[in-house]
Amino acid sequence: MYITNIQHLLDASEKMAEEMPKEARELIGFLTLVIDATTKTLPSTLTTTDIRCFQKGCSGLIKSAFRPDTGEIHWYCPDCENEGAIGEWQKTKWDNRTNSKL
Repeated sequence: MYITNIQHLLDASEKMAEEMPKEARELIGFLTLVIDATTKTLPSTLTTTDIRCFQKGCSGLIKSAFRPDTGEIHWYCPDCENEGAIGEWQKTKWDNRTNSKL
């Protein structure tokens, strides 16, 4: 299980470090896509997105949900059972909640 504080992966302007390895950049890209998709509707149960799993050899679609008790986004691939939680995503540029930037 991947447990991520998205703030630890970004600089002050919400960008990835340029010298970051390709694999790390791809993982951050995946996580920000999950944040973007999930915060558009804030589903409380795992809901299928149009995001493909990043696990090598897997082509499953990611399911995600917002957990109001923890404030985290939970994501899961039903095909390979890859999963994780993303925290500290609030007020990032991928947070699509109404008035989220206030």
